[in-house]
Amino acid sequence: MLKDNRKYRFGPFQLDSAEHRLLHNGVEVPLQPKAFEILCVFVRSAGHLLTKEDLLRRVWPDAAVEENNLNKNVSLLRKVLAGRAAGECYIETVPRVGFRFVGPVTLLDADIPAEAPSESVATDSPHEKSVAVLYFENLSGDKEDEYFRDGMTEDVITELAKIKDLRLFPRSTMFAFRDTRLPVTDVGRQLGAAFVLEGSVRRSGDCLRITARLAETCTGHSVWSERYDRRLEDVFDIQDEIAQDIARALRVVLTDKEKHEIEKVPTTNVQAYDFYLRGRQYFHQMRRQSLEFARQMFARAMFMDPEFARAHAGVADCCSFLYMWSEAGDANLREALAASLRAVNLDPQSSEAHASRGFAQFLARKYEDARKEFEMAIQLDDQLFQAYYFYGRSCFAQGQYEKAAALFARASQVNQRDYQSPSLHALCMRAMGRLNESRDVAKVCLQKVEQHLELHPDDVRAVSLGAGALFGLGEHARALEWTDRSLSMDPEQVPILYNAACTYALLGEKDKSLDCLEKALHQGFGHFEWLQRDPELWSLKDHPRFKALLDGLETDRISCSS
Repeated sequence: MLKDNRKYRFGPFQLDSAEHRLLHNGVEVPLQPKAFEILCVFVRSAGHLLTKEDLLRRVWPDAAVEENNLNKNVSLLRKVLAGRAAGECYIETVPRVGFRFVGPVTLLDADIPAEAPSESVATDSPHEKSVAVLYFENLSGDKEDEYFRDGMTEDVITELAKIKDLRLFPRSTMFAFRDTRLPVTDVGRQLGAAFVLEGSVRRSGDCLRITARLAETCTGHSVWSERYDRRLEDVFDIQDEIAQDIARALRVVLTDKEKHEIEKVPTTNVQAYDFYLRGRQYFHQMRRQSLEFARQMFARAMFMDPEFARAHAGVADCCSFLYMWSEAGDANLREALAASLRAVNLDPQSSEAHASRGFAQFLARKYEDARKEFEMAIQLDDQLFQAYYFYGRSCFAQGQYEKAAALFARASQVNQRDYQSPSLHALCMRAMGRLNESRDVAKVCLQKVEQHLELHPDDVRAVSLGAGALFGLGEHARALEWTDRSLSMDPEQVPILYNAACTYALLGEKDKSLDCLEKALHQGFGHFEWLQRDPELWSLKDHPRFKALLDGLETDRISCSS
């Protein structure tokens, strides 16, 4: 391993490579030599995947060492770091591949060697300029304005994400912190973010006041702050200024293309934007009634500004979800296809529009067209969670389990707090008969579900998917308990009925499973290919009632496509 005389800081730890010392709040932590070398490699490569083969090559370059030796040292490091950092876990396992150091790392002043190490140094890592945007605080005194502050926050994330040298955490990750008031240092450490942006919004009539502060995770100190007193019609200018001010504060030089993208406004009609934000608030609730209301809001925004690409994409996504989960009728699918095409035509550089288009085409079983749209969405924004997530669902529906597993794994990396993608990742592994790997991913899924439910105990989808993870871990009694609980929380929602059917089938409760499936189909479920490909339902394939369900769905599918 090349010599490195640098010093690094992560959380309460300081790593001195030259002196071969690890300090915790100034107190030396004893480490065995090889464990220390592995930690040095992790810290210098913070945020990047390290395969086991790469670690073995770097730490034991001249010796043939068994993988078990590496695993023991990594396990030792986890105990040392977690035991002294209030339960934090800095080392993330990527099942069957390797590891990733997920803590934010700062390079301290030190003599730099003439020959730089081969590993990525922390200052060059995306983690060094990673920003977690907390949901702005609503100071308007009116709960009705929650949708506005949520939309404002999410659009700031969108604007900052246009800057390639910054790493942003997606809305779905930050939503977990929406109703908590944790110190910025705690949020930053939990996410592995170098900086945290917090702020507030106050709206009174046409007047708007927004404050924003960018703080360093390690110290909590401000590196930039500003207050904006403007008219409501200036909301897009404020978002642009925040993005450009943060770029300057972090010494990021914007390209002409990035400046153009940041300055581009989604609509010139503030009322259309207001309806769009209302629609987005309901869309995120992901229930049938909320999706129908969101569609109405997006449609009103679209009526006020027919050139508003985001509104068209919003209508398309609502129709796609309603088709998939509630109303598998031809009208929803036609509208999803038409609205998503209009969104792409209006804004060809919108990754969200391409993901929306791919989602609709996947449901229409135009898989090759969907693939092109998803890959375009990823090319435009490789941090777009829904592009990977729905691309994975499309591959799963075609029986491409290996590719689907890789996409769900990537979705989990993009949004590290999401519990849906690891649930489907585990499902792919089960379909391929790789049960040990399925169990590993199910464990990750359950951890994320439990973390999510601590903040959102009424999220019935998390409970229903958690039941499947519990079964995968062999906890059958708890799996049954969680399944029954999910049905008691919301017995009419199609996704909950479907997930309950899967867990009941796994537990050998075939009649209960079929009862749930029949009810789901009666409520509008129509995803024929998914039903065929789902390994959790394979125990039912010879059951007459299941065959009758498939025959009925196949007939409906043919009639819709004719």
